Amino acid sequence: MASDSKARQPEENQISDTADESRRSGAPSGRRTPLVGLSSKLLILTIVFVMIAEVLVFVPSVANFRKNWLVERLAAAQIASLAVSPDRELSQSAQDDLLKNAQVRAVALKRGGRRNLILQSEMPATIAGHYDLRTASWARLIWDALAVYVAPSNQFIRVVGQPGFGAGEFIEIVVAQDPLKAAMVRFGLSILGLSIIISVITAALVYLSLNLLLVRPMMRITHSMVRFSENPEDASRIIVPSDRDDEIGTAERELAHMQNELSGMLQQKTRLASLGLAVSKINHDLRNILSSAQLISDRMGGVQDPLVQRMAPKLVKSLDRAIRLCTDTLKFGRAQEAAPMRAVYPLKPLVEEVGESLGLSETNAFDWRIDVPDALEVDADHDQLFRVLGNLCRNALQAVETQYGGSNPQIAVSACRTGTVVAIEVRDSGPGVPEKARAHLFEPFQGSARKGGTGLGLAIAAELVQAHGGEIVLLEETAGTIFRITIPDRVVELRKSRETVRAKG
Repeated sequence: MASDSKARQPEENQISDTADESRRSGAPSGRRTPLVGLSSKLLILTIVFVMIAEVLVFVPSVANFRKNWLVERLAAAQIASLAVSPDRELSQSAQDDLLKNAQVRAVALKRGGRRNLILQSEMPATIAGHYDLRTASWARLIWDALAVYVAPSNQFIRVVGQPGFGAGEFIEIVVAQDPLKAAMVRFGLSILGLSIIISVITAALVYLSLNLLLVRPMMRITHSMVRFSENPEDASRIIVPSDRDDEIGTAERELAHMQNELSGMLQQKTRLASLGLAVSKINHDLRNILSSAQLISDRMGGVQDPLVQRMAPKLVKSLDRAIRLCTDTLKFGRAQEAAPMRAVYPLKPLVEEVGESLGLSETNAFDWRIDVPDALEVDADHDQLFRVLGNLCRNALQAVETQYGGSNPQIAVSACRTGTVVAIEVRDSGPGVPEKARAHLFEPFQGSARKGGTGLGLAIAAELVQAHGGEIVLLEETAGTIFRITIPDRVVELRKSRETVRAKG
């Protein structure tokens, strides 16, 4: 037996070394490093949004600049037209000078319902566009302004606007578009340079403020989470919360609280795991020693001495309990119970076997009753259900032993089927379960109903019943204790039976 413990040590050491190596290796295998960090994304988005804002400002500004430039040409043309008198005719050279100063090619006014050509120089062959500033909307002005930048050279346009006071109904000019385009390009470049400066300053201020207030604290939280995940048991990796009162401060405090709890739980689990390994080794050897002591005590029963005859049964019973405690502890120490190997079989023979193993059918000191129909079948793992009923009946036996000598001590097992569920009840006439044990009834080392117990029997029974998809509960009774076990049939068997019934129908 000792060789088994030695054989397990290399595997345990190998597992521990592997865990330490994986822990020292750093990040988990599924972690990815981001190509673009949060700060870079913030900077890019800030620049993009500021440039979008500048574009939204630039476009109306260009449209307004074009409109003002054309309005200036209309005003200059109207002033030039005032030099023309109906009484005398100007020479062509004089008209050319006036048109040159106004930077137009022709000027026409509408007065009294008639359109009169006031000034005119050499006219272009074609007019590229006609624009009426009196009725143009802002959308139209913006579109016309943007079209100037892509317009070809040496084009002329006709512009109609509202003249000054008393000048007529409207004023119309023919003007070259190249000077307008050149002026708009200069204006656009100046606006572009100013926009770049404003964008850089604004983006820098927004980036620095957001990076200081949000991004860096978030990166600190993220770094703490990644670093803590590499070794959760290291208390030095727990984040130290700041004094902020906003959501970032709340997140830091909650993260620190969670990391403290998780680190404490992992340290406790590690200590318990080490303690459990040591206990299992000690328990394994102790069970062998107790088994040897049990054999010796059996031989002492044959000694014809009154004192030995009186003390030997008590010694045997104490050794039996000690061996059973060791066995239950080792069974519970397994990481997981084996999956139940379910089969359909009669329940009553199993209950009778449980009674024989505990000696209930051989003693007249207790009233051992089995109220299970002979035809009742259960769909469960035979060995695991035996362990469940054995633990419950053993607890019932220990409960009625505390009242030995009382009126009619009784242990009873009854069962019935309701549809696809088998209900089994284990009843005893003992003192019942204390109120303080009910809250942790099926928890190991906490749910014991008697002094000196460990509660492992009920914990193992609950785990095995749950593996069958069933439930074990303590029924409320005024006297004694009743545990009810419900075990449903397998879903596969139910489907097969339904298909069989449908086929027959």
